[in-house]
Amino acid sequence: MTTRNPEHWVHSHQFHQSNLSAERKTRLVMWITAVMMLAEIAGGWFFNSMALLADGWHMSSHALALGLSLFAYAAARNLAHDRRFAFGTWKVEILGGYSSAILLLGVAGLMVFQSVERLLSPGPIHYDEAIAIAVLGLLVNLLCAWLLRDDHDHHHHDHGHGHAHHHHAHHHQDLNLRSAYLHVVADAATSVLAIVALLAGKFWGAAWLDPVMGLVGAVLVARWAKGLLRDSARVLLDAEMDAPVVEEVRQVIAALPAAPTITDLHVWRVGKDRYACVLTLATTGAVDADCVRQALAIHEELAHVTVEINRLGASLPV
Repeated sequence: MTTRNPEHWVHSHQFHQSNLSAERKTRLVMWITAVMMLAEIAGGWFFNSMALLADGWHMSSHALALGLSLFAYAAARNLAHDRRFAFGTWKVEILGGYSSAILLLGVAGLMVFQSVERLLSPGPIHYDEAIAIAVLGLLVNLLCAWLLRDDHDHHHHDHGHGHAHHHHAHHHQDLNLRSAYLHVVADAATSVLAIVALLAGKFWGAAWLDPVMGLVGAVLVARWAKGLLRDSARVLLDAEMDAPVVEEVRQVIAALPAAPTITDLHVWRVGKDRYACVLTLATTGAVDADCVRQALAIHEELAHVTVEINRLGASLPV
């Protein structure tokens, strides 16, 4: 049995410069969002705008999620050298995204409650003041999205195919950074809904559209939370056996001399673009574990590989 020790990549890949940049930008965006959140909630309450209030509550969920993302980055960095974490602390970031999604569902429920209440008991709206605050909120959201854009896009680039090494285009983005980026993008969309509702109420008397847009914003939050829950839970539960790298492992094994049979295969993600693999083969040929490991080395995302070979007709594995 042969293994590849993951210790050589855990620290070099997990806390490189882009992670530190993402952490700094997330911290800045969190404080900007928190200030704007307070302004929108206060403005929505004082000027009696449910759409503006809903946007403020939506932004509060973003401020909380950004705080969770920041905490996850800090915890992962501080615990990076703790040997209790066999595959590093990357999943701390994923847990932060998962927790953020659960909290978002609660915020969506609160937005629905308040919107329905405003539909049943409408009140006068100070349109000019509410529109001004909503526009300011939109500008702040666009600024925050721009601040996070470069780091977010960094995780979507594709590598070329070299002659010496095989690189892959199916890269996974930083789910913790995605949490921060999509929060501000979704909040920008909610700000647009609030502006549309307030303009319609001011110029066409459609005051009912204000709480309706609050309901639409709640649906946006819930849908975003569902997507993040699905993606983060997939990583936390190691549901990775449909990842492209699994089929690539099978192809490599099928091309080996004597075509050994895979009797056991487990693949799970331990980093943004890094997988661990446990592989058991049965063969009558001369294939050994080192040969298998060298063949799999073409797939650089396999950071930790354990190979066991059972010789057919032999009593003990080699």
